[in-house]
Amino acid sequence: MSEQWLAEINWDERGLIPVIAQDYQTGRVLMVAWMNAESLQLSVQEGRAIYWSRSRKKLWRKGEESGHVQKLHEVRLDCDADVIILQVEQLGGIACHTGRHSCFYRVLQNGQWISVDPVLKDPHEIYQGGKA
Repeated sequence: MSEQWLAEINWDERGLIPVIAQDYQTGRVLMVAWMNAESLQLSVQEGRAIYWSRSRKKLWRKGEESGHVQKLHEVRLDCDADVIILQVEQLGGIACHTGRHSCFYRVLQNGQWISVDPVLKDPHEIYQGGKA
């Protein structure tokens, strides 16, 4: 496959693009992460979400520690070519390092952030005491 499609993306000054991971069946937003050209290309080749970890400064294969892999179904680019949506199947049902289905589990109610989604699995059980 030609890499021309990568050149059509408006990468930021760090060579990154924000990525929204969305459940391919329900449309629920699971998480937001970052990709560089290598992680996007590998995601397409391997059929799974591979992100760029800004804190670790390395590729991050979603689920490499937790087992909660995101199987890739579709990649979409927005009209400005500066945001990507990945339509994914969240294997294991947990996308968030807090043990929840989605990273977007807090709702603003009366000036306070309220957690409205349950923890499906204790993060200490998922990561043997560490954070993903």
